[in-house]
Amino acid sequence: MDFLRPASWEEALAAKAEHPTAVPIAGGTDVMVEINFDHRRPEYLLDLNRISELAQWEVGADSVRLGPSVPYTKIMENLRTELPGLALASHTVASPQIRNRGGVGGNLGCASPAGDAHPSLLSSGADVEVESQARGVRLIPIDEFYKGVKRNALEADELIKAVHIPKADGPQQFSKVGTRNAMVIAVCAFGLALHPETRTVRTGIGSAAPTPIRAKAAEEFLNAALEEGGFWDNGKIITPSIAKQFAQLASGACNPIDDVRGTANYRRHAVGVMARRTLMWTWESYRGDNGRTLEGAA
Repeated sequence: MDFLRPASWEEALAAKAEHPTAVPIAGGTDVMVEINFDHRRPEYLLDLNRISELAQWEVGADSVRLGPSVPYTKIMENLRTELPGLALASHTVASPQIRNRGGVGGNLGCASPAGDAHPSLLSSGADVEVESQARGVRLIPIDEFYKGVKRNALEADELIKAVHIPKADGPQQFSKVGTRNAMVIAVCAFGLALHPETRTVRTGIGSAAPTPIRAKAAEEFLNAALEEGGFWDNGKIITPSIAKQFAQLASGACNPIDDVRGTANYRRHAVGVMARRTLMWTWESYRGDNGRTLEGAA
C-alpha cells in the first residue's frame, strides 16, 4: 500500500487523477477500521491532512460552506446556531477522540447508511461540492448523492471539496437509537428540519434502508396538513392524528434489514417513534420561537 501526501488541493486532485483508485483519508475513523479488519486493502491511500482549507468553514448570508475535514467537535462548538440538526448529530458520534478527528466528508465518502451526519444533511437540503482535475467543480444535491450501499455519486477522479448547508430558518432535531449510549453504530436514526420560510418540512432517515433516505410521503402529508390547517400562522398544537399519520408514513419509507444491531421490524417501529417525537419537539420549539404559549394557542 502506497501513501500519497499532497501539500495542496491542486496536488491532491493531480494525485487522484493519476491514481483513481486511491482512497482519501483525513480523520481516518472509518477507513482505518476497514483496513485494520482487513475488509479493505487499497493500493493507495491519499492523505488530505496537509490541506488546511478542507478543515475550515465559512458562514454566509444563507448557507454554511463546511470543509469536509472540519471535526465534529468544531461543528458542535461553533455552528450550533446555524446548523442545529448537524450539531445534535455530531454529539452522538462515537467518542470525544473520534469527534475530534472525524468529519462530514468521511461519512459522505464512505456513504454508509448508518453515518450519523446523513439524516441532518438530508433534512437541511445540503449540496456536496466535488472537483476533479479534468472536469472542474460540480455541485451534487444531497438527494442525488447516495447511489447504493456504501456507494456515492463521486466519479473515480473526484474529491469532496466542501458541503454547502442552508442555515437553519427554523427548528431542527436529530434522534438516534443505539445498543448503548456511546461508541455505537446507529440501529436507526431520524433527522427533521422545519423550514418556515418555504413552509415545508424535510426529513432524513439513517440505517433503515440501503442508503440514507428521506420520508417523502411523510413530508408531503405533513406539508399539506400544516398548510390546510393554517398551523404555520396560528401556531396551534399539532393534533395526535397528524403526528400519528406522519409517524406511520415515515416508518413506511424504510426498507431495513435484520442484522446484529436490530431487526427490520424494530427499525421500522423505532423510526416511527422518532419521527413523532422529533416532530413534536421541533413544533413546540417553533411555537415558542414565535412567542406562542400552549395556553395562548389553545
